[in-house]
Amino acid sequence: PKAIEGTTFPDVHFDYDSAQISDEARQSIEYNVEVLRNNPAANLVLEGHCDARGTAEYNMALGNERSRSVQQVLQSLGVSPDRLKTISYGEEVPLDPAQDDVAFSKNRRVHFAPTNG
Repeated sequence: PKAIEGTTFPDVHFDYDSAQISDEARQSIEYNVEVLRNNPAANLVLEGHCDARGTAEYNMALGNERSRSVQQVLQSLGVSPDRLKTISYGEEVPLDPAQDDVAFSKNRRVHFAPTNG
């Protein structure tokens, strides 16, 4: 899959041990809906990520729950389900490998990976 040139989708961040969509997270999702409307050929892989706390199995499940939460909001805002895929990376692909609260908060996210087709 090829990324769409010049398109940036902000990540959606989560509180510790949560897949709840905060007001701030919803704003990021709404922005991403606008980007999708302007790029009708774009599809997304919603990548669920966690911080390093908790077991690998737990974090895979939580990452999946986070990506599905974002998917549900996108669909409720009119994004076609066939434009969205979800995947969980758990704690395996940290944005910041440090083991502190700042890094942990960066790593609790859903990343939007755009694809064509």
